[in-house]
Amino acid sequence: LWALKLPNRTFRGHARLLASDVYSQYKSVRRGEQEIPKYFNFASDVLDKWSEIEKAGKRPSNPAFWWVDGKGEEVKWSFEELGFLSRKVANVLTKVCGLQKGDRIVVILPRVPEWWLVNVACMRAGIVLIPGISQLSAKDILYRLQASKATCIITDDTLASAVDSVASECQFLKTKLIVSKGSREGWLNFTDLYKNQSADHSCIKTRIQDSVIIFFTSGTTGFPKMTEHSQGSLGFRPLLSERYWLDLTPSDVIWSTADTGWIVASLASVFDPWVFGSCIFIHKLPQIESAAILNTLCRFPIDTLVGAPTLFRMLVQNDLSNYKFMNLKHCMSGGEPLNPEVMEQWKSKTGLDIHEIYGQTETGIICSAFKGMKIKPGSMGKAAPLYDVQIIDKNANILPPGQQGEIAIRSKPIRPLGLFSEYVDNPKKTTESERGDFYVTGDRGTMDEDGYFQFVGRDDDIIISSGYRIGPFEVESALIEHPAVAETAVVSSPDPLRGEVVKAFVVLSPTFSCSDLESLTCDLQEHVKKTTAPYKYPRKVEFVQELPKTVTGKIKRNELRNKEWGR
Repeated sequence: LWALKLPNRTFRGHARLLASDVYSQYKSVRRGEQEIPKYFNFASDVLDKWSEIEKAGKRPSNPAFWWVDGKGEEVKWSFEELGFLSRKVANVLTKVCGLQKGDRIVVILPRVPEWWLVNVACMRAGIVLIPGISQLSAKDILYRLQASKATCIITDDTLASAVDSVASECQFLKTKLIVSKGSREGWLNFTDLYKNQSADHSCIKTRIQDSVIIFFTSGTTGFPKMTEHSQGSLGFRPLLSERYWLDLTPSDVIWSTADTGWIVASLASVFDPWVFGSCIFIHKLPQIESAAILNTLCRFPIDTLVGAPTLFRMLVQNDLSNYKFMNLKHCMSGGEPLNPEVMEQWKSKTGLDIHEIYGQTETGIICSAFKGMKIKPGSMGKAAPLYDVQIIDKNANILPPGQQGEIAIRSKPIRPLGLFSEYVDNPKKTTESERGDFYVTGDRGTMDEDGYFQFVGRDDDIIISSGYRIGPFEVESALIEHPAVAETAVVSSPDPLRGEVVKAFVVLSPTFSCSDLESLTCDLQEHVKKTTAPYKYPRKVEFVQELPKTVTGKIKRNELRNKEWGR
């Protein structure tokens, strides 16, 4: 563990720790002396401290929160305004809705300012937030309400009818709040309520291990689980881990395009930037479109962009010479591996590197290519502070550099701050997530002599053909270098002789025309043979219009694999 001697007197006045010059204090700390406070609340101990710094004139004048809808509407809040409004919302939740510390609330909203107010208000009141993506179906909502035993839900006009269709089956649900300009029978209007509430609210005292957010996992590898995070794992961790993965300052403006239902939104658009006193920029983005992204980067002083690989794959297909970014200096990508070819194209067209990040709902950021670090194409960078990341075998033995195994984080004898608390109501899955002294990610990878990690694939994505283990990412990276390929996904396919073979699903580039797909298949196969080890080439190729994806842009390889195997 990275250690920090943090006496109580320093913690009570730790606004000083939030100033940019305090991070030098962390570098001289010895290991084994970490003191973590018993009580911590991100709203009072971080956000309110920044408000004090702001009032004292010691923070740049840029806002703490900056939202645009792309149609001319803007919202800007300072830390003081964020505190004022979030206290009003906290009073709505506690006084109007009757929620108490530890109660759970499902929040399904798009990228609207109210989502951030509810986040902070829940912290203030000790209420556990359960975010959800706006594309959830009525069946998805029913599952989440029943599994979480949430007593309140907040959503908008889009999903209100879906909630109504299942509400009678949710015995714990007591209150429904709608973010809307109109009214709806059986619902309380969120906007009207909070605007008329008092801003007099005392932040509740929370322990550092108290639950703050429960995420439902994306379900790409199975039934969604409730992953619980604490005030410590999300809020206090970035205070301990130097500049961590973002390396921001109070003058910086960061934009993450992540959907509000996933942990990346909490990491890149709530906790980590506000630890640095930075400005969080949000675009409503009803649809992820190249023109909207590029025009926003040209119109607004965004320093850091965080997006999924799909975003950058989409952007590089544009003529970027027509766009002049106002202030963009740092780009980060995570969610799945980014092909080196895309990184090279982005670099050649913009002059900017893409820094890869790797993490999970259960862990937050595990690895990252930090600022100033040498970027190795195809690598996820090095282990994040507080995590001892290793490659292990099936018996939890640490493997030497270069040898493929499972990516794992040491969790014993001391569980590092940042790991999730548990899978709620699922002790079996919680126990199964550990092997020996390690939390196992379920992802396979390698580590080189310099400590850089490379992603190979999900443990269940690995293709074993004639005894050869083949990671899909290498084959996909080779294919996407071909000018005909816009996107591709590689999975196993049954074969009577080899057991399974490599099959590639290919989306052709819109600028590429071909009438002879059989000839193109041979061309792609030969290209892969020349680019990587010949045994990895796709013996089967299928051309498709699009690939199945989650709402965050992750390719659903399990769906393609199940189709191949007739599951």
